[in-house]
This record gives sequence, structure tokens and C-alpha cells, in this order.
Amino acid sequence: MPKNYTFPYLFDESKSLSITDLKKMRYFKKNKTIGGTINWKRGSENTGSIGVKVTMSENDNYIDLNYTCNKQDYNYRVFVVSVKSNLNKGEILYFKCKFTGMRCRKLYLINGRFQHRTAIKKAMYSTQTKSKKWREIERVFGSYFDKDKFYAELYSKHFRKSYNGKPTKKYLKLMQKIKKVNSVDPNDIERLLLSK
Repeated sequence: MPKNYTFPYLFDESKSLSITDLKKMRYFKKNKTIGGTINWKRGSENTGSIGVKVTMSENDNYIDLNYTCNKQDYNYRVFVVSVKSNLNKGEILYFKCKFTGMRCRKLYLINGRFQHRTAIKKAMYSTQTKSKKWREIERVFGSYFDKDKFYAELYSKHFRKSYNGKPTKKYLKLMQKIKKVNSVDPNDIERLLLSK
């Protein structure tokens, strides 16, 4: 009898909450409580949402999460702790996982709850599922596979190529990537694939 396939849980494909994203959305304001909704999208399709209420006070910092997953309602609190930067430039914020007690900068939706990645055994990032040969090809020729993405960005509606008559940093960086892509010989990729 053949063995059943056991596909690993992939963190990259899981919904997640990160300190960095919450900071960009300006949820962390001293002595304030800020609430809102965070939406996840895949392409243009909305794949989920969560209600968050971030409280930053002198005594406690925490986030109240409110969402529905698999027809079950969840409402719980995740504490946010701060640690002094080793560069002596302010503090670094971390989630304190309610279920594992671990400190982290990102929580993943695991079994209906946002938790530290150690809450699920044998989980992986998608790059870990790729062969050593494929990882080598991506390292050497990775930009070649992103060619369409670079051109789509270059010709997108609101992309600025210049400002006050000078090329923007973003444009120059993108042109460097495109130049690198155009210097790749597809035969080199084929040779690397066929080599042992």
C-alpha cells in the first residue's frame, strides 16, 4: 500500500500579523488606543480580515484580536513587549505569544489562532521545500525569473521615472535589475539544470 503524502505547513502561505506592518499602519502610538481592520488579499481577491485594537499605555501594551476562522469566533489579547535596542536607539517591539510564551516579531494563523511559529512542528518556509539545485539556480539567476514583474512595475500607471528632471532612485534601481536580467543567457540556466 502506498504511503500517504504529507505536505508540510508553509508559513509563507499562512495569514500573519507582523510588528513591522502594524508600525507602517501607525497602530503604535504612545498612550493611545487605536482600532481598525486588517485585510488579507491574494491578487485582487479579499481572503480574510481581522479586527485589531492596539493599546499602548504606561502600564501595558497589548493588541485585542477579533475575527472569525472556520465559522468560529475568536477574541483574545496578545501582549506587546519592548526591549532596548542593542544600538541604544530606542526600543524594539515584540509580540508575546499567548499560546507558546515566545517573543516574536510575527505571528502566524495556526489552528485558528495567531501564534509563534514553534506552535506547529515540521512547518517550513517555501524555500525550504525546494531542492538544493533549485536554490542554487535562484541564487544565481533569481532576477531572471522576475523579469515580467520588473517590466510590469516599470510600465505601471503611477510609476515615476523622474522627479524635477532627474531619474528617481527607484527608477535607477529598477533599471539596474533589468540590465542584470538582460545579461543572463538562458543557455547558462539550462547548463546549470543539466549539470550534476
